[in-house]
Amino acid sequence: DSMEPEFPDGCIVIIDTSAEVENDAYVFAKHNDEYIFRQLKINDSQYSLAALNASYDTLEIPGLEAVKGRIVQRAGARRSMHKHYL
Repeated sequence: DSMEPEFPDGCIVIIDTSAEVENDAYVFAKHNDEYIFRQLKINDSQYSLAALNASYDTLEIPGLEAVKGRIVQRAGARRSMHKHYL
């Protein structure tokens, strides 16, 4: 539920490991030896991963090397759940 309401439970995300990342992109990243799905925040030379659900903390990362891919599409059981991000 960390990325709700944009990414509801049960939806499928498509990750492009070669896509360029930028501020506010949805990304798949490594934090403390775990993989995590969050929104990338870039402020000057500081990088963080933010959940859409305010109940979760924003996590600092050392840099873009922690980002392993960008979410480029959301899919689900219903056509209305399909959306592209780029």
